[in-house]
Amino acid sequence: MQEVTRLINICHKVYEKGFVAAYDGNLSCRTEKGNILITRSAICKGEVTEKDIIEIDIEGNKISGEGRISTEVKIHLNAYHKRKDLNAVIHNHPPYSTAAASIKEEIPENIFPEVILLLGKIARCSYATPSTESLAESMNRYIDKTNIFLLNNHGAVTLGSSIEDAYYKMEKLEHTMKILYLARTSGTLMEIPKDKVEELKSIAEKVYGIHLNR
Repeated sequence: MQEVTRLINICHKVYEKGFVAAYDGNLSCRTEKGNILITRSAICKGEVTEKDIIEIDIEGNKISGEGRISTEVKIHLNAYHKRKDLNAVIHNHPPYSTAAASIKEEIPENIFPEVILLLGKIARCSYATPSTESLAESMNRYIDKTNIFLLNNHGAVTLGSSIEDAYYKMEKLEHTMKILYLARTSGTLMEIPKDKVEELKSIAEKVYGIHLNR
């Protein structure tokens, strides 16, 4: 199955990039039949093979595969139920993004033009205990407004039209959080003027279909 190969490839990428460590993280994608492929629990993403991918239905019932389904499956199923346009969900613990999710300061939305154009809103979700329904539900306030989530004191989630799309959003998020950290430690952040932010939002909506004023 082609989707399995693509999912495995992205699993290896997130590990190589340092977005996860040890057994951290979970990744999933939708199949052509509408089922979900998701990484099993307790597997290093750098070592994932075909036997570590489990197929489940949209309600979370196992169809095939060995081992236990990821304990964070609720995040994935909640997103797929809420957003019919989604085909992939990635939950990782990238260092700079997780650091940003662990401090009280808000993420400024008027610093980087490419973030406004390509990522849109970066949502901050209230803390909830991992592996619970509450964690998945913490995303619901923003689920129809963005594809990028920082889970307070936990990590990050990106949603995509494909597993590659979700991965590149995660990569861009982490790159952004790293630059933001370096900028903040170097001096005072230089904000984009308000009228120019509105111009960027207009371009984001017209060219990329990103709606930032919802």
